[in-house]
Amino acid sequence: MNELEYIYAVARIRALESSLLTQSVIEQLMACQNETQCLQLLSEKGWGDPADAHDPVKMLQREEEKIWEVISDIAPDLSVFDVMSYTKVFHNVKAAIKAVCTGTEDRNVFYNDCSIPGAQMLEIVKNKEFWRLPPAMSEAAQEAYDVLLHTGDGQLCDVIVDRAALKAISEAGRNAEDAIIRDYAESAVAIADIKIAVRSQKTGKSQEFLKRALAPCDTVQVELLAKAAANGMDAIRDYLLTTAYAGGAEALAESPSAFERWCDNRMIETMRPQKYQAFSVGPLVAYIVARENEIKTVRIILTGKQNQFPEEAIRERIREMYG
Repeated sequence: MNELEYIYAVARIRALESSLLTQSVIEQLMACQNETQCLQLLSEKGWGDPADAHDPVKMLQREEEKIWEVISDIAPDLSVFDVMSYTKVFHNVKAAIKAVCTGTEDRNVFYNDCSIPGAQMLEIVKNKEFWRLPPAMSEAAQEAYDVLLHTGDGQLCDVIVDRAALKAISEAGRNAEDAIIRDYAESAVAIADIKIAVRSQKTGKSQEFLKRALAPCDTVQVELLAKAAANGMDAIRDYLLTTAYAGGAEALAESPSAFERWCDNRMIETMRPQKYQAFSVGPLVAYIVARENEIKTVRIILTGKQNQFPEEAIRERIREMYG
């Protein structure tokens, strides 16, 4: 990608950034009396397609599709963004394995806006053609398939594939030429490890489980994190205070919802410096993260309105906007 292509791509992103949801718009959504009013406001903001203006699922799905339509249109080299779709591809691996091993098939559980869409992944797993997958994915898929087929342990199947996904993200980050991709990958893996440790502590998982689940990264020592998780939530908080993720310790002390919110906000903070870049892929990466973040936030609000949750319960889950 030469400098002129960067200038064009970033100029397009800068124009699109003006339509990102601001905190003010989030407050307007919060002020809506019900889901219907929220959908109307979002439709006025250009969300979804007119035909699906009253269907929250289709509206959010359409917004996810729009992200990659934009990136595909302006980015000369889409391979730069592969690392950002690994989560979806590896999710398809898990979904396909479970569908084949259990004999149940629901194509709605697959992602299709990634390098190996659901139908193709299902075909690979059905035919046991794991060699068609990238090496790191192939090995994990074969192992997870065998585990689920012979033991019926769905959780272990998930752990095998999820750790492989994190390792793939980490490796892609280390090999990336662009600093923003390296930062994205490192933050994504570290935050995922912290989430795993917190959830494992809450559910009483063993050290052996944590060793299988946590993926190595540079900014978190997984051995220390696993040891902390075995000693309780206070120990996790104490360890996080010694890392670049000290804010997570404060959020954990507040509430589980505050911690989940902090995890997403931390990624947004990682992206913020890209607002001042003009000749790199950074603003495009930041735009993807920002759009995914606002879609997640809108989903939280719509779910809250649909289920008539108290405003406080919805508000404590709202993510920080990039715009």
